[in-house]
Amino acid sequence: MRRFQLWIICLALVTAAPLRAQDRVNIVASFSILGDFVQNVGGDRVRVTTLVGPDSDVHVYEPAPADARKVADAKLLVINGLGLEGWLPRLLQASGSQAPIVTATRGIAPLKLGSDADPHAWQSVVNAKTYVVNISDALVAADPADAEVFRGNAQSYLAKLDALDREVREAVAQIPPDRRKVISTHDAFGYFAAAYGIEFIAPLGVSTESEVSARDVARIITQIKTEKIPAVFLENISDDRLMRRISAETGARIGGTLYSDSLTGEKGEAPTYIDMVRHNIKTLTSALIP
Repeated sequence: MRRFQLWIICLALVTAAPLRAQDRVNIVASFSILGDFVQNVGGDRVRVTTLVGPDSDVHVYEPAPADARKVADAKLLVINGLGLEGWLPRLLQASGSQAPIVTATRGIAPLKLGSDADPHAWQSVVNAKTYVVNISDALVAADPADAEVFRGNAQSYLAKLDALDREVREAVAQIPPDRRKVISTHDAFGYFAAAYGIEFIAPLGVSTESEVSARDVARIITQIKTEKIPAVFLENISDDRLMRRISAETGARIGGTLYSDSLTGEKGEAPTYIDMVRHNIKTLTSALIP
């Protein structure tokens, strides 16, 4: 009898696992950083698909037919907004999706670069908390039965982000004020600069699709020499030849690689948002603290 009861219990466990997987809410996030936010809030109650994966550039993404199918199957689509996903209308039309769309930057006052909104709001950890709250609210609306799980996960993750924000501020405080100025590839760190007081100067605009002129490069080279800017930084999503040229012509050291618009794979240096921010601040302080 005991053997029979044990067999019944084992059978129940084996059959329950696939059912639980099938019950997970199917969420599509536009790029890897959003995918990480969704996973932290959703936990094992969601199945997250990311359109623009690790080490890929969301600015130049071209939707594929397989992506339209992913969006068509989604119960919720999570996007950044602020003009980041310029390809989204075409993808939605191709997919025929009727899924609700949550704009994770809702409630964040955008920075402006000329007439363009800066979409990189996640570079401020305080803003990242707004992303998480918006995502949590959207998951609760999409799957009310798991509302308490989502809210609990969100609160735990928000506490980690609070600690991360303090960590960044303490690290920046160690950098001499006259050395808090660097060169990066494109204007991806405006929100980080506004929040933490390190000035970023970039030859490219808010999108990696923008073109850099010889005049812009010459201006930056002059600025580096005049202001004695100590370091230039590469980005994981960008060709590094321009930055290496600027480094060679000015003598400013290459301070390392920053992660701007994308996480890495699991075995990389920045597989999660928290890892990304910690990597970036370690890279910056290593180059800027004498």
